[in-house]
This record gives sequence, C-alpha cells and structure tokens, in this order.
Amino acid sequence: MPKTNTNENGAGAATVPAITPTIHLVLQGKGGIGKSVVAGWLAEFLTGRGQPVRCIDGDPVNRSLWQYKALDVEKLDLLNHEGLVMRSRYDRLIDRFLNDEAVFVVDSGATAFLPFWTYIVESDIIAMLRGAGRRVYVHIPISGGEMLNDTLLGFKTLAETAAEKSLVVWINEFFGPVARDGKTFDQMQVYLDNREKVLTSIGIPQRPPDTFGENIRRMRERKLTFDEAIRTAPDFWLVERSRLFRVRNELFEQLEQTPFA
Repeated sequence: MPKTNTNENGAGAATVPAITPTIHLVLQGKGGIGKSVVAGWLAEFLTGRGQPVRCIDGDPVNRSLWQYKALDVEKLDLLNHEGLVMRSRYDRLIDRFLNDEAVFVVDSGATAFLPFWTYIVESDIIAMLRGAGRRVYVHIPISGGEMLNDTLLGFKTLAETAAEKSLVVWINEFFGPVARDGKTFDQMQVYLDNREKVLTSIGIPQRPPDTFGENIRRMRERKLTFDEAIRTAPDFWLVERSRLFRVRNELFEQLEQTPFA
C-alpha cells in the first residue's frame, strides 16, 4: 500500500510510493574496470528517484566509492589486525539489509570479490533476503579491451552460482568494445550458458576519447557525481557539461526501464 503524507493541518495529502527494501551488490573480480563508477552512478540515479539510498564501500584496500563525498558513503571494516578479510564481519551488514527500510548500494571491491561471494553462496544469503521481502540485484561490469577476458571470468564465476534473473550486466565499452571473435556479449557462449541468470543489461557505449572520454575521465578522477560536474564544478566548460548531461540522460533512460527504478 502507498504511504500517505499530510501537512500539519491534515490537508493537502500527498501520496508517496512505499519503498521496497532493496540491495544492490556491485561485484567483479577484476580491479580498475569501473565498479565504483557503476556503484556511484547507480546510487545517484536511485537517489534522484527519491529512494533512501545507503552507500557502502566494502573494498578493504582501495576505497574509491567512499571518495564520492556527495553520496555520503559508509566504510565497511573487514580486515583484522593481520590485514586478512574476516567474513564474519559481513553478518552485521546482512542484519542491516534485513532490518533497515532502505535501498543499499554496496561496492565490494576486487579484493573482497571472492570472500564476499563465497560468504553469500555458502550462507544462502540471497534466498534469506528474498524470503524477508528484500529485493536483491547483483551488478557486474563487463569491460572491453584488454580487460575483457578477466571480466568475462568474473561473470562466469558469479553466474554459475547466482539465482535466476538476479544479475544486472553493465556493458562498459569505455576501454574498448565488448566483443570477441566478431561476437558481442549476448552472442558469447559464456552468456548463452547463463542467460537465465541475467535480468537485464545496461550499456556504457564507447565514446570519442578526446571529448566525451576526457570529460568522463576527469569527472571520475575527481570523484564527482553527474550532478556536481554539470551544475557546480567551476572548471568544466559549458560544452563539457553539455556532454556529461547527454551521457547521464542516456544512462538514466536505460535505468528507468529496469525493475528497480
């Protein structure tokens, strides 16, 4: 049922859709392929939709998402005094997933990819969360260029043990086309073998590197959201802001079509 908010006089009632608690996990075993960017862009989109987003940086080594100050990101402390990942520390995070009426976006980081995913699988976490009325989506970037093989392996690792219709694939062509032997991702055997696990895909198309690519690179390096770069960053020219506005709109239009929008 929708929640109804009224002003203090009881007049002017406004209907606001109830929020379904949702968990978005951004996972990939290869570092430097845009996981934190995907997490940040996803969080910005969901926040713009009025969802109560909680961002978690679960990378114990390279806390890229935490550097996006506009997203108010929390750090997840996973390492013991010897620098080892303690998987039991995920228990508290899962408890929050089960009890908080919020939308979580978690960037696990490459270092924690296998520890986190094996924890999820062996404890049947996704079934537990879904049984508690939570929606769960696993976002996995697939990058082109020299990173393609590693990211395809990461996809295969997740897909083999993922639930049906739980994976959101991000086709990231910033580093080059996601293609091999003349086949796009949806034609590759690794996808065909696991297509029942894929809910939808989001495309990040390759763009001219000296204009669009350069503007996106600067935005990424400075850890800015689209909104910051377009509206408040003083060192982006008007034409650069226009390009970023176009990139954001094309990306968010795709996200609008997803079940979690």
